[in-house]
Amino acid sequence: MDARGPKAPGGDALRDAAENLFQELQEHFQALTATLNLRTEEMGNRIEDLQKSVNDLMAQAGIENPIKEQMVRPLLGD
Repeated sequence: MDARGPKAPGGDALRDAAENLFQELQEHFQALTATLNLRTEEMGNRIEDLQKSVNDLMAQAGIENPIKEQMVRPLLGD
């Protein structure tokens, strides 16, 4: 006798449907995670490019403290 108890009618079909649904959800979650990671990396690259552009513009304008220095100074206590 099965330790799980008697089988309900259609129990195998219901279990299979639940497993299929779980598999689909897992695949969608993995695809979403990959997309989010890619977009996060792209956004990081864009922010770095923007910081470089701002630093270049500040240098062209003759401003002495580029953004990186301004961001680090409060940490150093200046």
